[in-house]
Amino acid sequence: MLVARQLTKEYRSGAAPLAVLRDVSFAVPQGSFVAIVGPSGSGKTTLLGLLAGLDTPTRGDVVLDGTVLGQLSEDARARLRGQKVGFVFQSFQLIPTLTAVENVQVPLELRGDRDAAVRARELLARVGLADRTGHFPAQLSGGEQQRVAIARAFVNRPRILFADEPTGNLDAASGGRVVELLESLNRESGSTVVLVTHDLALASRARRIIRLADGLVVEDTGASPAGDDAPLALPEPAGDAA
Repeated sequence: MLVARQLTKEYRSGAAPLAVLRDVSFAVPQGSFVAIVGPSGSGKTTLLGLLAGLDTPTRGDVVLDGTVLGQLSEDARARLRGQKVGFVFQSFQLIPTLTAVENVQVPLELRGDRDAAVRARELLARVGLADRTGHFPAQLSGGEQQRVAIARAFVNRPRILFADEPTGNLDAASGGRVVELLESLNRESGSTVVLVTHDLALASRARRIIRLADGLVVEDTGASPAGDDAPLALPEPAGDAA
């Protein structure tokens, strides 16, 4: 479902480049639940942005569901995200002037789906908010807002969901419910889930943990038995075939 190969991200810092990520490689099968962990400054959020096609690497490749992101224009990457990717953010990113059901409907309405309202209500019921569909974000608790955000992320049946510190603004009890919800939706929908967190208790719920330090992968509990040196297959670049 997702392949990172020798991902490197550098920024200019004075006369010398500053490497935030260095030769990061791994593969994630469809249906996985993966946590990327590490201290602040280890490159977690930068890596998530590269994997989702929100940023481009200095060197290396990302393959998302068989598509090499580096071969796409910015507009094409945006279309791919709209078709196959869901996002959950630490700060919820709900539209304050829309109700819960209207927030969840947005991705489907952008695609022109006629059953957007029905699908949105189904997802809100699934996350335990059937009685809060008409409430605005300011009328919801932090945990409820994050559940709305999760419903919105899953509403277009994404192949993969990226979550950036999804429990960072929640208390322990609300955070636990959010993680359980992500686990159940991962099992039921088959969507791949890749989350970034500094919370080791949250990470322990994932079936695989990739640990970063100083821009390097220092541990991968789900690495292939063949080892990190095993080649990761990438599609041939467009136009190279004879």
